[in-house]
Amino acid sequence: MSQFFPTVKKIRYEGPDSKNPLAFKHYNPREKVGGKTLEQHLRFSVVFWHTFKGGGGDPFGTSPVYDRPWDRATDPMQRAEDTIHAAFEFITKLGAPYYAWHDRDIAPEAETLRETNKRLDQIVALAGRLQKDTGVKLLWGTSNCFSNARFTHGAGTNPDAHVFAYAAAQIKKAMECTLELKGENYVFWGGREGYSSLLNTDLKHEQEQMARLLQLAVEHKKHIGFKGTLLIEPKPKEPTKHQYDYDAATVLGFLRKHGLIDEFKLNIEANHATLAGHTLEHDLAVASSEGKLGSIDANRGDYLLGWDTDQFPTDLYMTTYAMMVILKQGGLGRGGVNFDAKVRRGSIDTNDLFHAHIGGMDAFARGLKIAHRIQQDGVLDNFLKERYSSYRSGIGRKIMSGRTSFRELERYILRNGEPARHSGREEMLENLINSYIR
Repeated sequence: MSQFFPTVKKIRYEGPDSKNPLAFKHYNPREKVGGKTLEQHLRFSVVFWHTFKGGGGDPFGTSPVYDRPWDRATDPMQRAEDTIHAAFEFITKLGAPYYAWHDRDIAPEAETLRETNKRLDQIVALAGRLQKDTGVKLLWGTSNCFSNARFTHGAGTNPDAHVFAYAAAQIKKAMECTLELKGENYVFWGGREGYSSLLNTDLKHEQEQMARLLQLAVEHKKHIGFKGTLLIEPKPKEPTKHQYDYDAATVLGFLRKHGLIDEFKLNIEANHATLAGHTLEHDLAVASSEGKLGSIDANRGDYLLGWDTDQFPTDLYMTTYAMMVILKQGGLGRGGVNFDAKVRRGSIDTNDLFHAHIGGMDAFARGLKIAHRIQQDGVLDNFLKERYSSYRSGIGRKIMSGRTSFRELERYILRNGEPARHSGREEMLENLINSYIR
């Protein structure tokens, strides 16, 4: 395998007392928590786009600032081959079991779709060989239907049916490539599926178009025999003013309305949740409460900035709260913790990619262990059980079982008078969480 990271050896677990910046302090993949190893719980995945194709651009400087050794060849296909070799070298040295890609990350577009698909086939074949050689697996594939100028006004929601057809053809091929590489999921991320102005937008029509695209995808999944999970990733805005997949609740309502609720789960991204005015754990809990939490994109935003900064997750409160939701539902199943995150514009050394992923993996490992201790002790479960205990007997039980009416509830209040008030004890519970974070 090519040596694009010659100064880095395999990243090892050395424990919390280690001073080695290129070692895990908390993520020991073979350590067991609750009967499963950390690797089985977390299913870490490295993304192709930010990690290997990102140039360090931001809204005020789109020019690339990174000089990546795998991105120097003049021939675009040679760059693609160099990049995928670099990716597998990085992932195996890091020790992550999975990776994820957009179709246009791994293979550049050509003049026609036919030629583009030939390029994609060539790289997918190479990826298949590297997967076999290294044991690294594909967590999910997806299609970039937002970067090319043809998708300026959206893909599935584009007012031009010709563009819709192109997006469908591109997604068809990406799904087939995901199947060929034994991907465990396929993700739909509507990068431009929204509007900037209602003056030129038929909102109802565009949502019906999007539903039709997803219905076609379900049909094709069954046609090709793909057994993986179809995931939708909510995002509220940027670059459009409003996107139709705004947050977890919006997506669930959309799927239910269009008869797709049984066909999809959600891939929740932390920074997208915060752009929607939520926390990560909120959108995780909303999806999980419906049995629809399938996977997560692990990153974070900067609360002082209003755009998708996609920083690596290092906040122990965020990772702990996230893992509390995930453990409560019994894990992520076929999903994983996918680092849809990028190093900062000024982090120009290739080794910075290792430091960033090590930090994120350690943060989630710590969050998992903390969440498991909280779950095992049952302190929060006991509090919640007591707080809602009035619904398990008497009038509360009749309410929840549908065996009462407004008339009966009125008689109950006339007979029993004003209810007593009870403390929510938020400060006590926050202190309780603090006592576990050590």
